[in-house]
Amino acid sequence: MLWRVRTTLPDRPGALALLAEQCGLADINILGLQIFPGVEAVTDELVLRSPDEWGPEQLVALVEASGGTSVRVLRCTEAALTDQPTRYVRAAREIVDRPMSFPEVVARLFDAEAEPPLEGDDPFDVMELTVGDVQVQIRRANAFTATEHARGAAIAELVSDVLARAPREAPRPTDGRPSYVVTGERVSAVVDGVAVGVATLAAPSEDGSRPLTIEVDPAWRRRGVGTRLLLDAGRLAQQLGADEMVLATGSDNPAVLPMVIAAGLRGRIRMAGGELTVRVPVRDLRPLRT
Repeated sequence: MLWRVRTTLPDRPGALALLAEQCGLADINILGLQIFPGVEAVTDELVLRSPDEWGPEQLVALVEASGGTSVRVLRCTEAALTDQPTRYVRAAREIVDRPMSFPEVVARLFDAEAEPPLEGDDPFDVMELTVGDVQVQIRRANAFTATEHARGAAIAELVSDVLARAPREAPRPTDGRPSYVVTGERVSAVVDGVAVGVATLAAPSEDGSRPLTIEVDPAWRRRGVGTRLLLDAGRLAQQLGADEMVLATGSDNPAVLPMVIAAGLRGRIRMAGGELTVRVPVRDLRPLRT
């Protein structure tokens, strides 16, 4: 039976050797090991194979008897034995191919969750990563180490660089340039009297935020129309008294993250199930031009 065990050991010679000795005496094989150094203590993550009759409580007791604290034990599969540099390279390639997958890929990489906590959940630690000006949070029961924070920040920087370098298609001269018209709680991008994009604010939610939907004609996507609609919708939401607007879409939508970054807005991304939610503060935006 395979287990992933994470524990904090005192930073002194022989601490890990004592744990290894106790595992050997209990007929438990250490198949994998990651070490996350700290100032006064070291966090170790081990993949153990135990006899079938062993359970989490027995493993916790064994590790604590060996000097470990903050012990966390989870069942795992042989996938936990994948070489760690290989995991990070594969994750980076997946994110580069599909930047919007960043929250779920980075959560999986750190054995965490990208979904917001439910009321009554056990205490958890949060790692906050910034892509452009967008904040992404992942959480888990075990505290993230300084090494993991550094790795997460490096991956976030990679995504930011990829999105910043992504080519953007410019509209052909014959297509004209959209004008942006505000009508009630809607902003429309109009070309030759035809709406090629619409941003619509719904009625305020209980928390005062404004739900937002954006639709752009396929022929006009990747031309900055969605970005301008998002920005003008934010200014309109502020003008209507909101402090924040909320854009919800499918987690596989590749356009949302680049659009929010291009608009220069400081959003917060959350993923729950198949839905991706971006909360964008609007209180500091300049007034909408009319």
